[in-house]
Amino acid sequence: MISTHQLSLNIGQRRLIANLDWRVRDGECWSVIGRNGAGKSTLLRTLAGLRTPDAGHVDIGGRPIADWPLAELARQRAFLAQSRSDAFSYSVIETVLSARHPYHGNRYWEDSDDHAAAIKALDAMEVADLAERDVRTLSGGERQRVAIAAMLAQDTPLLLLDEPANALDLAHQVSVMGLLARLCREQGKTAVMIGHDLTLAHSVSTHALLLMGDGRWLAGATAEVMRADILGEYLGHPIDIIQHGKRSIFIPQEDTE
Repeated sequence: MISTHQLSLNIGQRRLIANLDWRVRDGECWSVIGRNGAGKSTLLRTLAGLRTPDAGHVDIGGRPIADWPLAELARQRAFLAQSRSDAFSYSVIETVLSARHPYHGNRYWEDSDDHAAAIKALDAMEVADLAERDVRTLSGGERQRVAIAAMLAQDTPLLLLDEPANALDLAHQVSVMGLLARLCREQGKTAVMIGHDLTLAHSVSTHALLLMGDGRWLAGATAEVMRADILGEYLGHPIDIIQHGKRSIFIPQEDTE
């Protein structure tokens, strides 16, 4: 679905990621993990085609991302930014319908299929009752669910999400992350997401990409890379993993000093 080839990313004189050779296949759900400033959001923007790599390249569907016309790219991948600014007084339904634009070419008005897709996405995010509300009047969690609904309505095979659980209460964190996992498992969609809750990431992800922030990285199945010793090194703090039934719970070790 998406791959990187000798990809390197810098911020100023600092090398964040060096020579990333990484392949994400259809139906996989990846979590990108690392400390603040390790390059997670920079990588995600690069994968979305919103930032030019400092070296190497990104392929989507075996095709360099730079070769994709923008309208086609928008039908192939959807991107959820970490933050957003609502400058205009759009309703919730108008905001979600805007995600259907890549399917219309030169047509302006959406049709009934678009409305059906938008309502279905709002239902999935439990915000259909807010359809006529001005997005500027929503709480942070409600606005985040509307943003995810727009991504779902865009109906792309590849989902790139920067902290999808941001601002959500506990129940909606679990339901949103569970929905993303089901989309990968049952519909063959591919997700690459950033998050800081290791327990939640482990519960829904098939794979993880760890970023050290100094060029080093590690990618693999969650069972292989989301280990206490490895995570402790990449996150800069020792981690304990507790088994609770079938779940793995990740907690930072107490500071004994």
